Amino acid sequence: MYRKFLRGQSSEEEMDQAEKFKNTLARYIDYRGIDIILHLKNGTVIELDKNRRLNGDVVIKNGKSGVVAQIEISEIQKAEFFAA
Repeated sequence: MYRKFLRGQSSEEEMDQAEKFKNTLARYIDYRGIDIILHLKNGTVIELDKNRRLNGDVVIKNGKSGVVAQIEISEIQKAEFFAA
């Protein structure tokens, strides 16, 4: 399974899309069998491993030494989901 979720609509559509995006991201973050790749608006690409969580509007990537990255949902351009 492969799924891509893009962001970037007009204001009312953007509110609905932002909520749908957050809900979709939250659902897949909880599935440990799904690999997630985040593409940020600044061009950075971040692959989330299995040790991840959503805290409000922030995606937290944990590593062996603790929190490795904190990504605001508003900074995410698109997310790709892959079945592992």
